[in-house]
Amino acid sequence: MQTDASIQMRASWPAWADFFRRHGLESLAAWLLEVAGPLHLLGAQLLYFGGPLLRPVLSPRHFEAFAHLLESEEEAQAFAAFLREDGNP
Repeated sequence: MQTDASIQMRASWPAWADFFRRHGLESLAAWLLEVAGPLHLLGAQLLYFGGPLLRPVLSPRHFEAFAHLLESEEEAQAFAAFLREDGNP
């Protein structure tokens, strides 16, 4: 069952997927999300720690949603599948 936070996070997926596709990184991003496993939490913490440096580049909404995605193994795997399938959340 999806929570409201999960639904809001998934609303950002098409924009993230567009970014990865424009730069030819969708397969790499999907692969990293699939194999990184326990490193997702570390990646989320790095995003939070580097937040002040990254916020001028990324919108706060997308930045925080991506960090939350990395904190959830299920969401990370679902986004990887979304990237591979070019489907809807």
